[in-house]
Amino acid sequence: MIDISALRALVAVEQHGSVVAASDVMGYSPSAVSQQIKKLEKQTGVAVLERNGRGVLLTERGLALAGYGRRIMGELEELQATLLADPSKPSGLLRLVAFSTACRGLVGPVLGRLAATQSTLDVTVLAEDPREAVQRVASGEAELAVVHNWNSVPLVIPDNLVHEDLCIDQADVLVNSTHALAGRAAVEREDLLDETWISTPAGAICNEALLQIFAGLGRVPDIRVYDPDFSTHIAMVEQGVAIALVPRLGRPALPAGVVAVPVVNPVQQRSVGIVYRKTMTASPNIRHAVRLLREVAARELPVPQV
Repeated sequence: MIDISALRALVAVEQHGSVVAASDVMGYSPSAVSQQIKKLEKQTGVAVLERNGRGVLLTERGLALAGYGRRIMGELEELQATLLADPSKPSGLLRLVAFSTACRGLVGPVLGRLAATQSTLDVTVLAEDPREAVQRVASGEAELAVVHNWNSVPLVIPDNLVHEDLCIDQADVLVNSTHALAGRAAVEREDLLDETWISTPAGAICNEALLQIFAGLGRVPDIRVYDPDFSTHIAMVEQGVAIALVPRLGRPALPAGVVAVPVVNPVQQRSVGIVYRKTMTASPNIRHAVRLLREVAARELPVPQV
C-alpha cells in the first residue's frame, strides 16, 4: 500500500524542484522529506529520484507516479472541500494571496466583514505579485488568489486553476500640481515621452505595463526611481521628483500637491480577477470569500472603465 504522505512529498519535490524547496513548503526538514521519498521507493520498488549535480531529478517512473499523485491529491482535496464541508457554514483555514493594492482595497474590507460577523473562516493573507500568487495556488500553497491582467500584459493561468473576473481597475498618471499636464482632462502616450518616472521594480507586471505604453514609439520611459510601494510613488510625485502610473484600486487619498490625469488611446486599465484550483470549485470557503470580494469590488469600483 502506497503511503499518501510519501506520495505528497514526491509531488512537492516535482512542483518545487528540490527536496529543500519541498521541505520549506511542507513545513518539514529536508531529511524528513527524503525519508518519505525513500519510503515511497521501498513501497513501489522503483527509484523515483536521481542525482543531478547537487540537486535531483524525477525518474521516468517518478514522473508517472507524481502524475498519479497530483490526481489523487486533487480528489482528496475535492472530497474535503465539498462532501465533508458544511455548505452553510464556511469555516477553517483559507490561505489567500493578493497583490498589494488589492490587499488594501479589497481584502482588507473583506476581513473587516468577517470580523464583524464573527465568522469561523480563518483567513491568512500574503501580498505578492500575480505571477507568484498564481503559482502558490497552483502548487497548493494557497487556496485563493486575487490577481490582475493589464490590457497589454497577459497573465498565464495553469490548467488546474479556474479564473473568474472580478472588476476593472483603471490607472492614472499622477503629476505634481505645478506640472504642465496637471490641468489636462486626459493625456495620450505621446504627451509622456519626455517625462521622468518612478516605477515598480523591473520585471514587475506594473513596470511592464508602463513600458508597454511606449511600445511602437521608439522610446522607453525615463525611469529614475524604482520602488514597489505606490505610496512612495505618490510621495515622489508630491515632491516633484517624477511622475507615476498608479492604479485607482487601493489608492489612498491624494495630497493637495498631486493630480491624477487619465491616460487615453489606449485607456490604461487592468482586469482584476480571482483564481482557485478546479478541485475547490464547490468549496463553501471559496464561494463565501468570492461573494464577499465581489460585494466589496462593486462598492469600490462601481463603474468599470471599459
